[in-house]
Amino acid sequence: MNSFDDLLNNAPAEGQQRSQLSKEEYAAMKQAGREELYALSDQTALEVAGDGGKFQQYIDTQAKHGRSAVNTLLIMAQETQLPNGSATRVNDYDGWKDQGAYVKKNPISISILDGHEYTKEDGTPGVGYDRIKVYDISQVDTRRMKFTPPPSYDDRQLLRALVNSSTMKITGAAELPGDLGAMTNPETGEISVRKGMEFADTFRSLSMELAAAALENSNFVQTDPQFSAYCASYLLCKKYGVDTRGFNFTDAPSVFDGLDAQGIKGQLQQMRDAAGDISAPMAKQLDAAQRAAKSQEAR
Repeated sequence: MNSFDDLLNNAPAEGQQRSQLSKEEYAAMKQAGREELYALSDQTALEVAGDGGKFQQYIDTQAKHGRSAVNTLLIMAQETQLPNGSATRVNDYDGWKDQGAYVKKNPISISILDGHEYTKEDGTPGVGYDRIKVYDISQVDTRRMKFTPPPSYDDRQLLRALVNSSTMKITGAAELPGDLGAMTNPETGEISVRKGMEFADTFRSLSMELAAAALENSNFVQTDPQFSAYCASYLLCKKYGVDTRGFNFTDAPSVFDGLDAQGIKGQLQQMRDAAGDISAPMAKQLDAAQRAAKSQEAR
């Protein structure tokens, strides 16, 4: 049976729009679109930095979509127009099509910025941004979509991957000062983790120390490195389904006090990058473990 679902969209493609404009008009249109999104991300960043509840909403949106700080702010600002007021999973038109799903007629879209590399007039490389539209899964016909269940990991697999994600030496300790869950020796760089804790407490404590190390190596000045590491740990816990009930972001506004929108976005991006620096090697560890387990089962 043939499928004609991909034909059921008569919105003009960007190439069609471009052919109707001069080179200067097209460039001006693109620039205006980018500036509109930059302004929206600035406004949302200031709102997020000024309210603990909004910051909680931001970091949950970041955890859900995994996109850049700017695009997370843009999704957060526009998702309220969706029927349920929140975006669950977003992709562009071609991204959904590749999965066997198709954007519905007259969809509600969310505009974000898509980065691309280019060569400047002087021959040096540069990075530019285009405004693109993405669509939440609520705006998509998923009847023929190829659904792949997310991988499932047990507590030992997750903790082993977290420990092995770093080149830093990690050891268990019977006790730590101040009843800390984990701490880093500033002289040796060794991380000590208190023994006997529950899995969630162990994961949170260790991931926060690893995030602090990643932030320190980034050469980006943090207004409050401990808070940034705390947020990166939260992102990791959300990603891997670790209990997050112990986190509290009520005091978040004090961390951003005095920063302009650009400064706030820089801090938010570093939190995301620190979590990514840990989750990337974790993903390799977990993938290798799953492949090894499947290979063992096949024998």
